[in-house]
Amino acid sequence: MCGIVGYIGKEQAAPIILDGLAKLEYRGYDSAGMAVYDGKAIHTQKAIGRLKVLENLTRGGETMPGTAGIGHTRWATHGAPSDKNAHPHSNNAGTIAVVHNGIIENYIPLKKKMTDKGYTFQSETDTEVLAHLLDYYYKGNPVEAIAKVLHRVEGSYALGILFSDHPDEIYAARKDSPLIVGQNESGCFIASDVPAILKYTRTVYYMDNQEIAALRQDGLQFFSVDEEKLEKTPVTIDWDANAAEKAGYEHFMLKEMYEQPKTVADTISPRIRNNDIVIDELKMSEEQMKAIRKIHIVACGSAYHAGVTGKYVLERLARIPVEVDVASEFRYRDPILEEGSMVIVISQSGETADTLAALRESKARGFQVLGIVNVVGSSIAREADACLYTWAGPEIAVATTKAYSAQLAALYLLAMKLARVRGVLSAEAFQELLGDLRCLPDQIELLLGQKQKIQHFANRYLGARDIFFIGRGIDYAISLEGSLKLKEVSYIHSEAYAAGELKHGTISLIEEGTLVVALSTQPELYQKTISNIVEVKARGAFVMAVANEENKAVEKACDYTVYIPQTNPCFANSLAIIPLQLFAYYVAVGRGCDVDKPRNLAKSVTVE
Repeated sequence: MCGIVGYIGKEQAAPIILDGLAKLEYRGYDSAGMAVYDGKAIHTQKAIGRLKVLENLTRGGETMPGTAGIGHTRWATHGAPSDKNAHPHSNNAGTIAVVHNGIIENYIPLKKKMTDKGYTFQSETDTEVLAHLLDYYYKGNPVEAIAKVLHRVEGSYALGILFSDHPDEIYAARKDSPLIVGQNESGCFIASDVPAILKYTRTVYYMDNQEIAALRQDGLQFFSVDEEKLEKTPVTIDWDANAAEKAGYEHFMLKEMYEQPKTVADTISPRIRNNDIVIDELKMSEEQMKAIRKIHIVACGSAYHAGVTGKYVLERLARIPVEVDVASEFRYRDPILEEGSMVIVISQSGETADTLAALRESKARGFQVLGIVNVVGSSIAREADACLYTWAGPEIAVATTKAYSAQLAALYLLAMKLARVRGVLSAEAFQELLGDLRCLPDQIELLLGQKQKIQHFANRYLGARDIFFIGRGIDYAISLEGSLKLKEVSYIHSEAYAAGELKHGTISLIEEGTLVVALSTQPELYQKTISNIVEVKARGAFVMAVANEENKAVEKACDYTVYIPQTNPCFANSLAIIPLQLFAYYVAVGRGCDVDKPRNLAKSVTVE
């Protein structure tokens, strides 16, 4: 959520900041603003609405000259979307400007303290208290003032700060909200995510919690919250810069769906060697793998749905009991982690606040944590005991597609590896699974080629009010993600149910013409699912089925069928989700929705 970009160097700052913020629009926002030092004073411009409004107000940055500046796209938490609540926020004298991602949890007592000392507040935000605290503690040394403020505030933050007394520097600080620092020949940058500055540099530093950075045109320094100098090692980003652009596609979501064959191949291929699965990143011996008695998977949103599939696959192949938790509930149910348990946390960004909190809770209890993440150097990647990267590249659309598919692939690899090491999967069965795994990228490509067929069907349901997804076993997990994709981007009410639960109440919602999407990819459950299809059709439902090519019986029971290529039932999600993603996309486009930036949603949820 929200986005920060800052620059100091030889070039004009405002155009660079606007360009960087445009690359972060996928994170979700409702207003935008910039503060730039013009050689005499800090000038600020804010605007509610899309970034284009700010661009027009500043003529693309021309009306805000200066080589040092900070910018922000805000997603409202404290205070409604408005010009006055937009960032940057300043002290009363206008000599300090701050942009902030995160939440200051103790801002109410701090605000009272500042008000009692004569400071006046112009906004309803928690962020403005930071500007006044910085003013209160500033005695000429910015690092000292920032450190004192960080000792006083509670919560999460990524900060970009300008001091008019130090026009040749910008400052940054971070705790629990992502922030990176970049450098090239012309100057230095701060940003919430790599795509914002990938055009300018591939050399970045990932800031750790409670670190402060001082950036100048000719270099940068890092400090601890205790003002001690730190040495940090830069990371070279190897993403293709074009991967963060639309490359001729109408939307990032569509582009990223079409990148799924490559994403799955990139996640799988390096870990298949000599007809075996080798996952060096696990950092576990075979004895340690054999000693696992239980697995806890913790994630949010689509990553949680990948985890539900992971439960079925891990239990079926490796015969290890698995629990799956929504990350926001994990800590608060006081989970029982028994000896021999391993915790797996899944996150595209590696910065998801609830998932990161679950990781820390698990480590504090002394349990090993494996992270499945997409962003190298992210908080989860750094803090987990081991990290299995998904290699999906930058995912810009808020509604995940390719990262979800990569998470599934990573879970398949893990399940197969554990099953083989633990001796519960024969060599012959393992090789058959390996063959099916290798086929997934080409099969996904084949399904993406059916887009016109899916688009034609989607056009019939642009005006739908309610759509239901049903399935059993892994098909239920697929239903969860299919339903989420639809509601995320089209705003149609949609729910997913374990098909057997329909008769326990939900079937009362089925009316004449209601669309029910039935998943039927698990051979042992074909007949059970067909019985559920017959039940909803008897109540007037129109049924679209997603089924295996061999499952001809389902076609007789349904009104419309999309077939997926034959694969092992454990891998069915990777194929069945493709037509559901396409369906959600084309319904949303047909309804005129902003597919890449759905209302009220953010790409990376970095606050609880």
